[in-house]
Amino acid sequence: MPAKSYALEFTPAALRQLDRLDPFIRPIVFADIEKLADNPRPRGVEKLAAKEKLYRWQVGPGKNYRVIYQIRDKDLLVLVVSVGHRKEAYRGLR
Repeated sequence: MPAKSYALEFTPAALRQLDRLDPFIRPIVFADIEKLADNPRPRGVEKLAAKEKLYRWQVGPGKNYRVIYQIRDKDLLVLVVSVGHRKEAYRGLR
C-alpha cells in the first residue's frame, strides 16, 4: 500500500522569500521542498525549540539554505513558513 502524500502549502511570507532567491538557486530549493510532500521528515531534519512545532531542513547548494516548516499529520499537510539563506531564514520566527 503506497504511503499517503502530504499537501504542500506556503505562507505568504515564505512565497515572497522563495521569490527573492537567486533565479539559479530557486528551482533547486523548490525541488527539495517538493520532496517534503512524500517524506515530511527526511534524513537531517531537526525539530526547532518553538511552540509552533517547527522543523528545519538544510537544502540547496552546499546545504546553505533553510526550509522551516510545520507538519500537520492529522491534515496530511506541510506548511512552509520560511525559506532562505541560513543567515536570514530564522528572522521573525521568535
